[in-house]
Amino acid sequence: MATIKLAVLKHTKSKDGSYKIRISIGHRSETHYIVTPYSVNALSEFDNGIVVRVPNAHEINIKLRNLLNDYEERLERINSPEDYTCKELRDLLKSMRTHSSKVTFKQVSEQYQKELIEDGRGSYAGMLQNSLRLFFEFTGGYVFLSEISTITISEFERWLKRKGVSQTYISMTLSMTRTIVNRAIRMQLVTYSVHPFTYWKRPADPERELDISVEDVRAIRDAQPRLKKQRIARDIFMLSYYLGGINLIDLLEIDFRGVSVLEYTRHKSRNMKLSDKRISFTLQPEAKELISKWMNRNTGRLDFGYKFSYKNFLAYVTRSIKSLAKDIDIQDYRKVCYYTARKSFVQHGFDLGISLEVLEYCIGQSVKNNRPIFNYLKIMRKHADVAFRQILDNLASI
Repeated sequence: MATIKLAVLKHTKSKDGSYKIRISIGHRSETHYIVTPYSVNALSEFDNGIVVRVPNAHEINIKLRNLLNDYEERLERINSPEDYTCKELRDLLKSMRTHSSKVTFKQVSEQYQKELIEDGRGSYAGMLQNSLRLFFEFTGGYVFLSEISTITISEFERWLKRKGVSQTYISMTLSMTRTIVNRAIRMQLVTYSVHPFTYWKRPADPERELDISVEDVRAIRDAQPRLKKQRIARDIFMLSYYLGGINLIDLLEIDFRGVSVLEYTRHKSRNMKLSDKRISFTLQPEAKELISKWMNRNTGRLDFGYKFSYKNFLAYVTRSIKSLAKDIDIQDYRKVCYYTARKSFVQHGFDLGISLEVLEYCIGQSVKNNRPIFNYLKIMRKHADVAFRQILDNLASI
């Protein structure tokens, strides 16, 4: 049974000579602490959980008692606290918020966006902000979480349709809204007897046919464009294909010095999945050749001589690969983009009879929680290496 009380650590003195008052959490024969905003100047001013011998002791004790009550209430809201270590319990208590019906949707949204930016996911934070703009417009800017109901969501969807918003954007906006509601529920800021999204089902998105044929990929590989931007786009596109459709943001972060087996975690999923997130496979000769061509010897990272932001570089690559596809007479050149390499890799592998499980592992699309007892990463790497060679040998034979 976890215990919570106020404590002062006699061996931990602040730079100004004071002693911080802490929330002491005892659990499973361990103790961890949460620092409060309050302190005493001497150990004699804190006795058995109470501040004494200072002029405003009564006022401080009331605030400390309220703070302690808050953490005790948070502890009561945790299901099966015995499943956590003491440190995990401490971290969970810190992350929880006071249960209140006065927390707004906007507050949770802004806090989440801030955390995304701190985690290096600024592009997703921007997309979230843009999507939720319509919900703020619909609700007038502020709405308490406790006020959101199934009717709210139903009326919001109807309002979006009346505004002429596309079905794809409606689905994305409602999904983003649900993300914030679910986050508030997980933080125990609000409880619902009926979840606001109980009756909303996201329609299946129309499949974007972005893949191109093996012959078209080979045409891009063998192209000899005059423009440097097209040569850069060609090599980046092929490198993505040779590395299992790796996303550009991941490709640019990798230090390739001395790497023969590439092992990385997708930027998109590293803060989302709780299971093993790593992708691991052997670098094939085709990839090594391009890496050697563009790798900065000092940093190990790819250097294309482009000094602008990632967002601008992605746009630069997208425009350049599309113009290259047009110049070499690829019939569906308008659909060709960086992501086409990823889609084509999977389609070509599937056409060769490679299992979807292996292909999904290669691109980091599916990471399952029910790990078997063997070394999943090592076993799947072997299958991935075989798949890579099948796909790249097929490209070479066309």
